[in-house]
Amino acid sequence: MKALVTGASSGIGRDMARYLSKLGYDLVIVARRKELLEELKKELTTNIEIECLDIAHLENCQKLFEAHKDIDILINNAGFGDFGTFDETELEKEMAMIETNVKSTHILSKLYVTEMKKKNRGHILNVASIAGFMAGPLMATYYATKNYVVSLSKAIHKELKKNGSDVVVSVLCPGPVNTNFNQVANVKFSLQGLSSEYVAKYAIDQMLRNKMVIIPGKLMKLIYFGNKLAPSCLSLEIAYHSQRRKKHGGTKK
Repeated sequence: MKALVTGASSGIGRDMARYLSKLGYDLVIVARRKELLEELKKELTTNIEIECLDIAHLENCQKLFEAHKDIDILINNAGFGDFGTFDETELEKEMAMIETNVKSTHILSKLYVTEMKKKNRGHILNVASIAGFMAGPLMATYYATKNYVVSLSKAIHKELKKNGSDVVVSVLCPGPVNTNFNQVANVKFSLQGLSSEYVAKYAIDQMLRNKMVIIPGKLMKLIYFGNKLAPSCLSLEIAYHSQRRKKHGGTKK
């Protein structure tokens, strides 16, 4: 059995690789920072292949697929966010975010779904966010990218089920997780985050049970259901104030 994990050099991706190795999976670990992948490889007990590349360069997605077609589990974990009003955030960073969060996930999902259907087996886990169920003032582009990932994943899941396929696509939608996401996005969560070890294990266990939407933590489940019931204008107001607190580490300014 073999799994491929993008964004495996840190955070949830790294802990997913660790847990999958404990379960006996050989791994292809993918990220830009080779030294971190080498460190991870040393601590894992199964066969590990390293692919040091940036999947925001979309031709690398095709190269990755061609080199590693025989995969039982694909985890599209690579991604990042940014904070600020839409008119102030950097367009170049937003385009890179869309390439990484949306386009690479789309391409790899399409390539591997097509390949997995031929064998009638396999799992794909796309890492989104609780942000994928709502709009996010002050993190507009990030929320939009995760909405795309959630919507795409759910649609593919249903298509496969209707076609009687044993291939399963799941989407992970966590709230705050203690990773280096905060530094990249220039935010500080006002809510206490879950550990990436917990989220990684929970996500993989639920994926292997063929769960479509995976939301770790009771509080995030409540937020998910509450958002479905709230009027759009109220949901946006709550999201805006929540984002403001992130910028100032839980204080208003």
